[in-house]
Amino acid sequence: MSHAPNPQASRLWPAAVFSLPALALALSLPVPARAATPAELLDGYVAAARAPGDARRGQAFFTQRHGGEWSCASCHQALPTQAGKHAGTGKEIGALAPAFNPRRFSEPAKVEKWFRRNCKDVLERECSAGEKADVLAWLMTLKP
Repeated sequence: MSHAPNPQASRLWPAAVFSLPALALALSLPVPARAATPAELLDGYVAAARAPGDARRGQAFFTQRHGGEWSCASCHQALPTQAGKHAGTGKEIGALAPAFNPRRFSEPAKVEKWFRRNCKDVLERECSAGEKADVLAWLMTLKP
């Protein structure tokens, strides 16, 4: 079986060759972090913990001290639906509950950065996936 040359294919070939550098450039550019929802983040913590988030446990965790000087509520308030202030610097911190601050829990890398930093301040260690799931489950119950 012989194949006859396809005149349309030969006209497309130069365009495909010239677009390869553009494709290579596009593939080399950094990809912005994917936005997430609080529910998607919670699902990830629940999967990692292999247990559902518990809002009651999350509220207790958030408002209690864990052997250190601060609790989460020291900066974010016991009911984190309004702005709080950093206990050490006095810097304003936006509302933590996602229903009151839609930017909260929308960037996974930023969420992890702040959990890591704040858990070390409060617990002197990183939070477990279960602790994150509990706190986020509670925060998601707070509605206007």
